[in-house]
Amino acid sequence: MTTPVTLVVGAGGFLGGAVHRSLTAAGTEPVAARVPWADQDAAVAALVDAVRAVRSGPEPWRILWCAGTGVVATGAEVFEEEQQLLARVLDATRDDAAGPGTVFFASSAGAVYAGSAEPPFDERTEPAPLAPYGHAKLAAEAQFRDWADGTGARLVVGRISNLYGPGANLRKPQGLVSQLTLAHLEGRPSSIYVPMSTTRDYLYIDDAVDMVLATLDLVEHEATPRTGTTVTKILASGQPATIADVIDAVEHALGTALDIREGADPSATFQGLDLRMRSTVLPEVGDRAFVPFRQGVATTVDAIRATHVPTGTTSPEQ
Repeated sequence: MTTPVTLVVGAGGFLGGAVHRSLTAAGTEPVAARVPWADQDAAVAALVDAVRAVRSGPEPWRILWCAGTGVVATGAEVFEEEQQLLARVLDATRDDAAGPGTVFFASSAGAVYAGSAEPPFDERTEPAPLAPYGHAKLAAEAQFRDWADGTGARLVVGRISNLYGPGANLRKPQGLVSQLTLAHLEGRPSSIYVPMSTTRDYLYIDDAVDMVLATLDLVEHEATPRTGTTVTKILASGQPATIADVIDAVEHALGTALDIREGADPSATFQGLDLRMRSTVLPEVGDRAFVPFRQGVATTVDAIRATHVPTGTTSPEQ
């Protein structure tokens, strides 16, 4: 079987970086798009060149689009710029001659189902985003779907539940496990703005990568190829945990109590209170042993603690 020529967009991020490392370890030699994100014109040019390069040969190809801007509390104007960039890249490459290939777009289950009714949610659930973040993810899904229909490419939309694990961007105000740990190591309290019973499906980063790649393999090797069609799949562990559960797991890993402050914030209205997930599409992808939540939390905490430089000290690299 011919190994697809593979491009990872967002290889410097949490999911994209983990995907790129996994593919490299497996001998796939993926291409990492080098994108000057701060300059839209330059970013578009770099992305168009990268997409064209991976689709230009006779070999089958894959593009894993794992890049994304913002978090739940980010304003709509940021996502408008992101959608403009994406539209420019897709429009520029829509009419290029290319062989058969597959695009994976990393979407957010929590964002698109934040206001949906009757959890646990699956692919038949009507999306009901509450924040600009969720609306932007749905808009990007539609942009990729239109491009796939126009080019004949296969598209996999992966609606991913709450990712956690080593390697997350600690400067981004998201990822409760990482942020609780970082706050403790920096000697500051953690603020919680939603009820302690708020529930999420937590998916360890290594499990997520394996599920992304397994989904692509299944879609690409179906007896009846899904040329020009979209497969939307929820990638989740089925391991729900409340905020209280997360705090308990982090405290257990740290061996000490956390300084938790409960309060109020306008962004809390964007948060779904019960985001349990399940998948009915390609269910064999979820037929696996997931990293147990407390084990994953302990590994994440240990990784952050190992690389954290206390305030007022100098890192060994400096």
